[in-house]
Formats: sequence, C-alpha cells, structure tokens
Amino acid sequence: MAVESRVTQEEIKKEPEKPVDREKTCPLLLRVFTTNNGRHHRMDEFARGNVPSSELQIYTWMDATLKELTSLVKEVYPEARKKGTHFGFAIVYPDPKRPGYRVKEIGNTVSGRKGADDSMTLQSQRFQIGDYLDIAITPPNRAPPMPGRMRPY
Repeated sequence: MAVESRVTQEEIKKEPEKPVDREKTCPLLLRVFTTNNGRHHRMDEFARGNVPSSELQIYTWMDATLKELTSLVKEVYPEARKKGTHFGFAIVYPDPKRPGYRVKEIGNTVSGRKGADDSMTLQSQRFQIGDYLDIAITPPNRAPPMPGRMRPY
C-alpha cells in the first residue's frame, strides 16, 4: 500500500522564516550601492573586482526588512527623506555560469508611504552573505514609471 503525502508544493515552499535573535546573532556586513537617478548600476561596474564608488556599509541581519534598510539609507542621505522618494532594491550576486555578476530586482519602498514590499526581508529573497544590495533612489519629482503600465507618448 502506497503512502501519499498530503503536503502541497505551496506548503513546502512557504517555510516560515526563523526570527533572528539580534542579541545573540552577529550582524553581517551589507555592502550597499546607491544611485540617485532612478536606475540600478550597470553590471560592468562590478566587473573584475571593481565596485561603484557610492558604497554604504551597513551592519544588519538577514531578517532586515526593506523598510528598515530604507530608514538606514535615509540617515545617510538627507535628500532621500522627502516624502514620495522611491527606493528600488536589487540583489547583485556572482553569476554562477560565467565571470561577472547578475542582478535580481526584489522590491520597492516609498518614503512616507506604506507599501506591499515594506516587510520583505533579505532572507525571504534568498540574499546570501557576500551578495551586494543595489538601491536605485528616485526623488519624488521624478517618480519612476509604474511597472506594467504603458507610458503615453
């Protein structure tokens, strides 16, 4: 007699994140690169051991949320504190198939507004220690186009 599991694939994928005990867990060094033109850095800027010059070094944990990281960036860049400033987050990681890096956009936050990605964590996006975080900052007067919408010409 065959025994079947009643656990669905969706239930397997949704492993609950284990909360990090920040009192007992050593933080990781997160290397963050920012732009203020609304676009992420080009991947060739990370080539051959080089990195963009706009580096922030943040000590944090794998359960850090995008909103938490937004507030840390705003401490360093006062102009990003303006309500409506858009933050686009991407993980930059080594390409496993060829020399160089790949980018994976993971979410967005907006200064002064609640959003769907605010509580997203590094861990939930499969960030690995050693990856970089690239944040495209867009001032409120130059908001990026909404994803999925056609721009009128």
